[in-house]
Amino acid sequence: MPDADGHPEVEEMRFGDVLAALADPHRRSVVAELLDQPEGTERTCASFGLPVSKSTLTYHFRVLREAGLIRQVNRGNSRKVTLRGADVDQRFPGLLQMVRDEAP
Repeated sequence: MPDADGHPEVEEMRFGDVLAALADPHRRSVVAELLDQPEGTERTCASFGLPVSKSTLTYHFRVLREAGLIRQVNRGNSRKVTLRGADVDQRFPGLLQMVRDEAP
């Protein structure tokens, strides 16, 4: 069962949910940018500069979180995002490398 913030445990991550999350180019770009950062890097949702409304931005990060690709934590009046790279690699080996290889 996902935790109180909607993060699934590693064994609860579903391949279809992860693929659906990565199917959107905006969400895939978020994951690709996080892959280029040192492990554990925290960023705000707005720092990715996605050309979408605030409500759509919230939606995209919810999909990524519920699929298990990212972890979001509250930091004062903003939310910080980190990639769950080790968890995703444990559950779906090689998937993040494919995202990295496709990134421009």
